[in-house]
Amino acid sequence: MTTTPRPNIVFIVADDLGHADLGCYGGRDAEFGPVSPVLDGMAARGLRFTQGYSNSPVCSPTRFALMTARYQYRLRGAADEPINSKSRGSATLGLPPEHPTLPSLLRDAGYRSALVGKWHLGYPPHFGPLRSGYEEFFGPMSGGVDYFSHADSSGQHDLWVGEQRENRDGYLTDLITQRAVEWIARTARGAAPLFLSLHYTAPHWPWETRDDRELSTRIEGSLFHLAGGNVHTYRRMIHHMDEGIGQVLEALRVAGRLDDTLVVFTSDNGGERFSDNWPLVGGKMDLTEGGIRVPYIAQWPAVIAPGGVSAQHCLTMDWSATMLAAAGVAAHPQYPLDGVSLLPVLRDAAATFARPMGWRMNHRSQRAWRDGRWKYLRVDGHDYLFDLDADERERANRGPWEADRLARMRRAWEDWNATMPPIPPDATVSLGYGAKDMPQR
Repeated sequence: MTTTPRPNIVFIVADDLGHADLGCYGGRDAEFGPVSPVLDGMAARGLRFTQGYSNSPVCSPTRFALMTARYQYRLRGAADEPINSKSRGSATLGLPPEHPTLPSLLRDAGYRSALVGKWHLGYPPHFGPLRSGYEEFFGPMSGGVDYFSHADSSGQHDLWVGEQRENRDGYLTDLITQRAVEWIARTARGAAPLFLSLHYTAPHWPWETRDDRELSTRIEGSLFHLAGGNVHTYRRMIHHMDEGIGQVLEALRVAGRLDDTLVVFTSDNGGERFSDNWPLVGGKMDLTEGGIRVPYIAQWPAVIAPGGVSAQHCLTMDWSATMLAAAGVAAHPQYPLDGVSLLPVLRDAAATFARPMGWRMNHRSQRAWRDGRWKYLRVDGHDYLFDLDADERERANRGPWEADRLARMRRAWEDWNATMPPIPPDATVSLGYGAKDMPQR
């Protein structure tokens, strides 16, 4: 195989997808058949990671890390869990335009760039995709929008082209796909390499498939959709996204760009209400494995051998660092990366390396540290130690029997945390639902 010094890059991010929702991660077929045949095919043609993690168990903090290739805790906007629509107009809660980003660094190196899909990193006039390195933007600015009305949780219309609101009829997943396909067809005519961030809102609530336009009018103003949804609808939403990804891959093939394109797929955090995280416990907002272990699939025909599986430990921001490394782009000297390039693993799935990883959450005072097979976890003031190689469900607390190891892991987290700014006292936690709405996990 030969490597390409300046590959095209497509970074696909699903929203609230569970670890086992895809067939290639053990997900079961739906009543209509396989849920994710396109993504399963990507895994067969490329590399699937079994120990991939999101930078956070909630959406906007992970997106800060994705954009900067740095721990999100370094930026004030990422301290809110997550940024909510009430922050519209804030000059604080967003990705500062002066901070180097994956798209800005690639743009400066000659890449054409676009974000098609969800932003969720602050609102104009202070923040926005065009202010952080993208040439083009189509999608919602906020965290969650209706798939047909394109209104956010505050009821405001939230579909944009650049920094102008756009009224467009259609199912949002399909509109995102159509725009991505159009951008590839138009931009691939030039000689410059391409960078496309394709950030679907699927399968985030509200629970609407292509056939649920009428439902959209009935749940107006209730986007959390607490009284609706089911596993069947949820799987169909994933399938719509999967179909769209197939169209994007086909657009790359037609443009003659597929072989030299690194395509990465992941989720911004673990699954929500109807997701399948088996065998993991927990989900969105939790630092248990179900909240942060996510699917990772990479396809790059010129470099990645088909059918690979890697147990490399990695975080969302490692993909951003990998993309910069693949493009031959260095980090800004004043903003060193926390992400670590996975290029050696892409070239050889067996070439794994040690990768300690840390997390913290204001919600429930959570903290976690993963180093090798061991994980230190604190939730609600209780400390735990788990051997994840033996106990992925985190049910067998080894802390009382291995007090020295627990103490070492705790110190490692504390040493790491000391390198990060403290959680600011005005940071907010926004929960969409609680025990009054449905039983706890």
